[in-house]
Amino acid sequence: MKVVVQRVSNASVTVDGQLVSSIKKGLCILVGLSRDDTDKDLEYMSRKVLNLRVFEAADGKRWACGVRDSGLEVLCVSQFTLYGKLQGNKPDFRRAMGGVEARQLYQRFVDRLRDEYSSEKVKDGLFAAYMQVSIQNDGPVTITLESPSGGGADGSADSAEPS
Repeated sequence: MKVVVQRVSNASVTVDGQLVSSIKKGLCILVGLSRDDTDKDLEYMSRKVLNLRVFEAADGKRWACGVRDSGLEVLCVSQFTLYGKLQGNKPDFRRAMGGVEARQLYQRFVDRLRDEYSSEKVKDGLFAAYMQVSIQNDGPVTITLESPSGGGADGSADSAEPS
């Protein structure tokens, strides 16, 4: 499982000109699922995302608080293209999880975030829709994370924390 986390001032998703979801200050999370991902990956990633310290504390200390600590919002957007690999100049998405299975796993991820944090503060886009995502990146701050199983061809994964 791979996510791109952006600290945002606001973010929204529209489909066919209709607003689907929007948040104010918080995190916009682009979520990619690989063929190898399981519920264990969801557990790992939900914990990392909710505890990622990219916000200032009330005393002004930088990189001190996570979204949960600050009571901010989260917008999740499914993005299978995160597992695209170039074959010449054309992207190949074979590493991405298939539609039906991905829809179920993605929904379990969103549900997990809601259960662990707040059902009112966690929003999402429209799975498998052609979406327009508007992101007002704050900072800008963008962090990429990958679960330990990684779903990568070589099994490697990025980590946001030192070993």
